Amino acid sequence: MSIETILYIIIAGVIAIALALFMYGYRSKQKRSLRWIFGVLRFVTLFSILLLIINPKFKSETYTIEKPKLPVLLDNSASIGELEQMENVSELLQKLKENKKLNDKFDISYFSFGSDFRENDSLSFDEKNTNISKALASTNEIFNNQTAPTLLITDGNQTLGNDYEFSSTNFKNPIFPVIMGDSIKYTDLKIEQLNTNRYAFLKNKFPVEVILTYSGNISVNSEFVVTQGSSTVYRESVSFSGNETSKTLNFTLSANSVGLQKYTAQILPLADEKNKTNNSKQFAVEVIDQATNVLVISKMSHPDLGALKKAISTNEQRTVTFKKPLEAIRILNDYQLVIIYQPDRNFASVFSEMDKLKKNSWIISGLQTDWYFLNAAQSNFKKKSSNQSDEIQAKLNTNYGTFAVADIGFENFPPLHTSFGTLTVNVPNEVMLEQTVNGIATGNPLFATMEINGKRDAIWDGEGFWRWRAHSFVETNSFQSFDDFIGNIVQYLASNKRRSRLEVASETFYYNNSSIKVSAQYFDKNYVFDNRASLNISVKNQENEKQTIFPMLLRNNYFEVDLNSLPAGEYSYTVSVEDEGVSSGGNFTILDFNVEQQFLNADVSKLKRVAENTNGKAYFTSESDALIQALIANTNFQNMERSEQKVVPFVDWKYLLALIVLALAAEWFIRKYNGLI
Repeated sequence: MSIETILYIIIAGVIAIALALFMYGYRSKQKRSLRWIFGVLRFVTLFSILLLIINPKFKSETYTIEKPKLPVLLDNSASIGELEQMENVSELLQKLKENKKLNDKFDISYFSFGSDFRENDSLSFDEKNTNISKALASTNEIFNNQTAPTLLITDGNQTLGNDYEFSSTNFKNPIFPVIMGDSIKYTDLKIEQLNTNRYAFLKNKFPVEVILTYSGNISVNSEFVVTQGSSTVYRESVSFSGNETSKTLNFTLSANSVGLQKYTAQILPLADEKNKTNNSKQFAVEVIDQATNVLVISKMSHPDLGALKKAISTNEQRTVTFKKPLEAIRILNDYQLVIIYQPDRNFASVFSEMDKLKKNSWIISGLQTDWYFLNAAQSNFKKKSSNQSDEIQAKLNTNYGTFAVADIGFENFPPLHTSFGTLTVNVPNEVMLEQTVNGIATGNPLFATMEINGKRDAIWDGEGFWRWRAHSFVETNSFQSFDDFIGNIVQYLASNKRRSRLEVASETFYYNNSSIKVSAQYFDKNYVFDNRASLNISVKNQENEKQTIFPMLLRNNYFEVDLNSLPAGEYSYTVSVEDEGVSSGGNFTILDFNVEQQFLNADVSKLKRVAENTNGKAYFTSESDALIQALIANTNFQNMERSEQKVVPFVDWKYLLALIVLALAAEWFIRKYNGLI
């Protein structure tokens, strides 16, 4: 409380006494005893009211006892079932819940993890992937700056994410892994990894890389075979020993037929192998008869061009060629899409030839663009530019309906550079990205698409989007979201397919341990995206004729369904719009590959290193009682007394209001009793 406030309180007390004396001490006709009673009551009332007006503030300090936290991370992946550890996990979970001393000492919370991390203790052991690194990172974030020793109940076999041993070095609390499985090493041959392109071109050969591993001490011989249906398309003898435990095979296969080609790779198992599931793997390649050819015309070198090439060529269906303006004129007709980067007067003949050929185009402008030339070379858009530059950011137009686009974090991307001025599109168009400066929309499009008489064009006004690709990798540890974004633009601009009211996008094949999603867009009769529509997808298994209907969920400007619950097999599907006679169908294949079935035992050594890195200790399931006793006895995990200091205004003190009411009521009753009222 400040000196000034104390002074005000003293003045208030003096005023209250003075008023009470004036009212009951000066010329008062009541008895002496009543005068004293009324004076005291009136002083209390006046002083309390003045205190409320002054409203001094007091510090209030409360103390609470806080128990240390004990997060329990439960592996809910299918590998726990494959290693026959489900019962052990359930028994350990029951012990933790029923141990009174442990629950008295710790505030226990339960989390499960597979591909994702969530708070619950309901286990199904059907997760198709394991991401231990994500579980540890999420726990570290939740219990930041708290005493929270962590129980990690897992087999240590991770199939997704960063190396959790490396991630654990930043963990702020000790980790106590409970190892589900044994450390016995069985004799085993395994297809560790198989790499191939997703697409291949007809009459070409496509490469296949296979990494084979062996667990054992004696020398063994086997054979690696690739079959397609009943035909063997590749065969090679392999041998391993205690010193030579891995082999990498590189070979090519012929793409002789258009469409989805499915193969089975297998290393013939040894007689005494325990796990034969990891000896084979299915893979597929979609054979196409031609690629989508994209021509990029530029007279300069710029990091944007490298980002474009990387993003476009991620899809093997597309090829990218770079040419200077004079080199490009004679070959324009060989490409489905022409990307023109920062044109100037050197591009005059290019624009003239493209106008004759009616080629689809994507113009990218920046600080080196000659807008006087570009405004004259085409009529789709104009820009009144100046010699000044401007830094702009992007905002996604969620009503954009030309094709499905996901928000990959545009508003958080680094700014692009463009010439200052007003950009006007003169033909019917849809703006996907709007320009913003300091979060305020400028009214200028950053990226807009237009379609006139079957010819598709686009304008992108801003250079420096290579930083977007880099930022996307920093945020997600992958270039995929940015590459998919650019890929969708190229797919739309490179196609002359007539637009349909119902557009459906799906892959030809999926692996059943990855995301299986189908997306769709529905437009009204004016080709405006209709977010009020209700879409369903009917999926039919071609083998058993079983048909399942799923609702499609709205995601910004497209509908989507997750089909991860479907088993491996071949499917046909039909997407339909309720109360409308509009539908679209297709086919896809789900290939069987359960990565969680590839493990023979727990990764004991890695879990022990994680414990050492964090000053914890690893335990096997048979040592669960010792683990519980060690946690209870550990003096490093004690209750903490936390103090919380609050500044409380006097006006919040309800007792003062009660005192005022009580003083006034007492004075009224005394007056009434003595006949003074």
